[in-house]
Amino acid sequence: MLGRIRTAVLWILALLFIFVTLNSNEPYLVRLRGSGHVALLLIGLAVPLLLMLGGRWRQGAAGRALVLAWCVPLIMLTSTQFMFAWRKYETFRTPPDVARLLGRHFIVGYTAVGDAAALARQGLIAGVYVTHHNVRGRTEPQLRAEIARLQDARRSAGLPSLLVAADQEGGSVAHLSPTLPNMPGLATLADLPASRRAQDAFAMGRAQGEALAAAGITFNLAPVVDLRPSWTRNRLDFHTLIGRRAISNDPAVVGDIALGYVRGLEASGVRAAIKHFPGLGRVAADTHHFSAQLGTPADVLERSDWRPFRQVLQGSHAAMMVGHVTVDAVDPERPASHSKAVLEGLIRGRWNYQGVIVTDDLVMGAIYGRDLCKAVVEALNGGADLLLVAYDGTQFHRVLACAKEALAQGRIDLDALSRSDERLKRWAPAVDRSEPSNVSTVLQETGAEHQKIVD
Repeated sequence: MLGRIRTAVLWILALLFIFVTLNSNEPYLVRLRGSGHVALLLIGLAVPLLLMLGGRWRQGAAGRALVLAWCVPLIMLTSTQFMFAWRKYETFRTPPDVARLLGRHFIVGYTAVGDAAALARQGLIAGVYVTHHNVRGRTEPQLRAEIARLQDARRSAGLPSLLVAADQEGGSVAHLSPTLPNMPGLATLADLPASRRAQDAFAMGRAQGEALAAAGITFNLAPVVDLRPSWTRNRLDFHTLIGRRAISNDPAVVGDIALGYVRGLEASGVRAAIKHFPGLGRVAADTHHFSAQLGTPADVLERSDWRPFRQVLQGSHAAMMVGHVTVDAVDPERPASHSKAVLEGLIRGRWNYQGVIVTDDLVMGAIYGRDLCKAVVEALNGGADLLLVAYDGTQFHRVLACAKEALAQGRIDLDALSRSDERLKRWAPAVDRSEPSNVSTVLQETGAEHQKIVD
């Protein structure tokens, strides 16, 4: 009986090991990279050897099958590592004209600064995304020097400066802290009198923008303008946690504070991206892991959830981050981030927004767990300007391969890319510091924009 139990456990572990090695380069196993892969390789070599030495091979067909099952992960690990290395190799073999045609539409997270510099030098990316692992245990001067190295690589190739993006919202989401100072969440301003909301938000945005700019960060993926959800606890929300991050459930309050904050960032020379359109306040599922549907009628959303988005877009130079929620009233077939009906039909058409649209991270379950290549191509063709590959930047090699294959097959809309390039050129220069930075002017204009949205 004990022998049967031991055999059953070995089979279960073998099947689990096969699954892990087969998926060893997937985003949800990103922590296995490096030393984890070495450990998998050693296990894949040691266990079959130990089984052979223990006499399993001489125990008939069942024993041989068990030994062979433990050999499978070693073959799979070798194969997946080869495919991963081949994709990376193919990335750096991209012809210069293709690299610069497609590369200007991607912002990519990185771990190895050497790889990021190579991507920047070849024009394969438009920008980098800086987060926890880039600043852990490091000082602000060290971060600034690393970003300067990336920008130097860019300049040496005669290319425009990189966008350097981060999630530094303040409060519970401040991915560059404590290397850079954190600030309270913008929700702390929600109870202030209307006359002070924009003023204090502007001051917070300007202070945070100055700290970001000093470190070399040029693009803050903030603020959150989703309305605060009605629930206090959501068991399906593991990482978004929008209830902690949202400013208020009142669209007017959200709009006033977000617009003031964005203008403060802009006064410091830092671009902003408001997020996460179409809004997460009514969505129960966490798009980091699951598909999500928004079933609310469009006219209701226009009067509530979408009002802050329109107010900030009309009153600033902010970009807009579009998330992976499916808007049933506009396009029930695909997430907003790669829906032409949402991006071109609603945002660019009905709203007449001709600024920059950036997708939420493509390395999220709502996209990566479905048809990633389809999402990449549809986003580029549909009106998105910048595609974000943040959490696991090494997945960029797969994303770029999707775009290159579609380009070769004539499935990339070159006219759409051309229009996007024009938007990026208009938006790319440093924020015009002649924009009003006087607090009283900001307050007056914030009120005017709010009234325009209401009307």
